[in-house]
Amino acid sequence: MRKLLFPIIIIIATIIIVVRLFFLQIVDDSFLKKADINALKIVYEYPERGYIYDRTGQLMVANQPSYDIMVIPREVKNIDTLELCNILEITKDDFLKKLEKAKVYSPRLPSLFLAQLTKTEFAAFQEKIRHFKGFYIQKRNLRDYQVDFGANVFGYIRQINEMELEKRPYYKSGELIGMRGVEQAYEEDLRGIRGVHYIQKDKFNKEIGPFKEGIYDTVAVKGNDVTITIDKELQKYGEELMIRKRGGIVAIEPKTGEILALVTAPSYDPGMLVGRDRSKNYVKIDSVPGKPFFDKVLQGQFAPGSPFKILTALIGLQEEVIDTQTRFPCSHGFYLGGRFIKCHDAGSWNLHPAIAKSCNTYFSQAYLRLVAKYPTSSQGVDAWKSHLESFGLGQYMGYDLPSGQKGRIPGSDLYNKVYKGWNWKGSTIVSNAIGQGEVEMTPIQLANVMCAVANEGYYYTPHIIKKIENKQIDKSFIQKKQTTIDKQHFRPVIEGLAEVYLSGTASRLRIPDVNICGKTGTVENFATVDGEKTKLQDHSVFLAFAPKENPKIVIAVFIENGGFGATWAGPIASLMIEKYLKGEITRTDLEKRMLEGDLSSNYILKDIAEKQREEKERLKRLEKQRLEKLKAKQNGKN
Repeated sequence: MRKLLFPIIIIIATIIIVVRLFFLQIVDDSFLKKADINALKIVYEYPERGYIYDRTGQLMVANQPSYDIMVIPREVKNIDTLELCNILEITKDDFLKKLEKAKVYSPRLPSLFLAQLTKTEFAAFQEKIRHFKGFYIQKRNLRDYQVDFGANVFGYIRQINEMELEKRPYYKSGELIGMRGVEQAYEEDLRGIRGVHYIQKDKFNKEIGPFKEGIYDTVAVKGNDVTITIDKELQKYGEELMIRKRGGIVAIEPKTGEILALVTAPSYDPGMLVGRDRSKNYVKIDSVPGKPFFDKVLQGQFAPGSPFKILTALIGLQEEVIDTQTRFPCSHGFYLGGRFIKCHDAGSWNLHPAIAKSCNTYFSQAYLRLVAKYPTSSQGVDAWKSHLESFGLGQYMGYDLPSGQKGRIPGSDLYNKVYKGWNWKGSTIVSNAIGQGEVEMTPIQLANVMCAVANEGYYYTPHIIKKIENKQIDKSFIQKKQTTIDKQHFRPVIEGLAEVYLSGTASRLRIPDVNICGKTGTVENFATVDGEKTKLQDHSVFLAFAPKENPKIVIAVFIENGGFGATWAGPIASLMIEKYLKGEITRTDLEKRMLEGDLSSNYILKDIAEKQREEKERLKRLEKQRLEKLKAKQNGKN
């Protein structure tokens, strides 16, 4: 047996080696591919990006062909650099910089040399391409916008940068990637899957055909088409109403959470960010006063003003510190701790007229009762905060767009820090009751609150995706979110909101044959001008849903420096509602006034304040850089 042991070991070892060699040479060809990499040319085939449709199936974003020049640095030999530069209308310095950048990425892999050729450039280069070894043309697809609005909804596509390449290994140098809006949110669905073709070359570096008869080649797979929840006509109309104004409009279908319109102003034509002029146009758009790239409905955080009284009423009812018959006397306001809290009206109101007349006294008193109900002010404020968080406030909402802000719902932790060592009470922070204090909300959060009211206690996470080809949408968008307010408390508030249109602050904005529930808001705002706190024109805010029974649309309108809620935000909201529910506008005089309205002069002080703030920040950065250089110099001496 001992004599056989050694031969057995030899035989087993031989079998293992043979099997391994068979696997490496026949089954697994990866090592062979690596060995032959110098004799292979890799050509990518880029897929067509998925189309974007509106909720009614109308095409909004398609594609158009584009041609890029790619370069493989190690193959660039004996070319007429001057002729190439003349054809492409670039300088020799540009040529050298682009080639060096490509070498840094990879000497043997293709890199983008020049993107998005014009038809003239493409034709001229294609005619003489055989003279420029190492260069070839790569066909891609750019966006072709069928509309000149909705830029903040769609986002845009651009070349991926070097930092992103390190984080996202799927992409190659020069590839396009979605930024902002739907393009970024659904990038993986829209981009498709690129195809890869391996071309074998002989020892003279000439192409001789597909590597291994193309068994490793893959075809490009078109991106998935997506249908978004936006109503094309409503979005267009909203953007027209917001010309020469700043702010935003959010319209949502309350029964589903589907976003019908998402308008931010100022805006821009999405087609400006397509083609060779994209970078130049980006700088141009970014320099426009009012910041078109800043999506005000998702990123803007503002004091909500009087619409917040809706929440004060609901929490007061839930906490049983008021009921529908509770009355508070108001004499154009009331005194509290030596200061006078102003109000527009005088009388003794219960819930319905208090909502209709937007009585500051009523809601301030309800808030004071709520905070005082608990053993400590901290407990009272935290109970209030907990209710508000159930409406999605003070947190990211979970919608499917890439930008957003949490807003701010202050709790005892904030006030204990701010008023450290003080015995703060409800009276200290009573401004919260009317949406002015430390509370901040985004316009989409305001709209979502109104969805919960319209649904009498629940809402769906607002979202912009309706359908993805070959895929299910996120299930979280079809799950109800319940608030902490019992259903029976919503009906009295809804009746009060209906009264706003019948006898209250929006009585001049009624739509024939449509019962609307709404709330006006006028929000104070300040800015620092020449080093001094300066009061600017109030913001104009309006929340509404319609019709009163079985609501089909919720809308929030926020007009920066627009004055009273019923002056600009209210009319625009009522026009949007009429457009969506009836398909036409009957109040043409009101429409004309809103379309032609120009608030440009209201933003002069605001723009001055913004420029001064930016200059102050610029000087701070320069000083920081100076100190860092000085420190580095001193460390070098040491």
